[in-house]
Amino acid sequence: MRAWQAVDVWDSEHVLLVEFAGQAPHTLMAQISPAGGVLVNKLAVLQPGAAETWDRLREPGEVPMPAVECPVEVALAELADALRTTDMTWPRHDDEDFVDLRAMAWSRCLPYLPDFRDWQRMGEEERQRLLDGFAPVGDTVARSLADLFLDYGDGYMTSGPLCWSPEQVGLFLADWLPRKAALDAEQRVALPEVLRRWIRYALERRAVDPVWIGPVIEAVDTSLSAFEAAFDDTAAWGPAKQIAAELTARGIDLSDTEAVEDAMRGLNAERLARYLTD
Repeated sequence: MRAWQAVDVWDSEHVLLVEFAGQAPHTLMAQISPAGGVLVNKLAVLQPGAAETWDRLREPGEVPMPAVECPVEVALAELADALRTTDMTWPRHDDEDFVDLRAMAWSRCLPYLPDFRDWQRMGEEERQRLLDGFAPVGDTVARSLADLFLDYGDGYMTSGPLCWSPEQVGLFLADWLPRKAALDAEQRVALPEVLRRWIRYALERRAVDPVWIGPVIEAVDTSLSAFEAAFDDTAAWGPAKQIAAELTARGIDLSDTEAVEDAMRGLNAERLARYLTD
């Protein structure tokens, strides 16, 4: 057996190619997306030698994604981990091509299934170093937004907190930010430009070629209308954001722990009373 891994310049798509010998030589291909969680998007069986022709098959304008040979056990462990996550979070029962190949893929990689990953929060020293490199301490609006970008990157971008891609921009603006965060008027006005600056800052630190930074920055404008619609739709807010908005509307200082606890007790009592009345 031999194995190859191809990763695009944003680290937003992984392709694994594992070549098997035997009576029917073939190459098992898995397309894996780390955006929004590590998920297997596609499985396919290709001809032997597919890895050698991989680079030649890609169009000149496509994002660079060179196939690099890697240890077989590493590729099969990554495939097993991605299949497990896919089965847990996004079962593909409606995709006949995926279902047909899923059992075969599992039979090849199950012995290499790794332990569940332990998520490690970014250290405070590293966080402050990134914030200081991006904006001075006095620029409270830019730093507060950059804090949100790091919250999203650290908690939801599997490849790393600086691995922004067009897909990650879309998920952040259309889904995560409207559900998770409350922005004041200054932050909301500054958001597009500060996010563009952050993307450039993050990808330059990862030494991404400027020609491939452009499409990620352009994704900000593409996703802004979806952000505006979702951010103003209170039904799309997550529970924590709904509660924070309710407390703010009642004049509660969210930085005052005692006041928040008192207000939450009152809010819970009101909800219980409405439930019993209804």
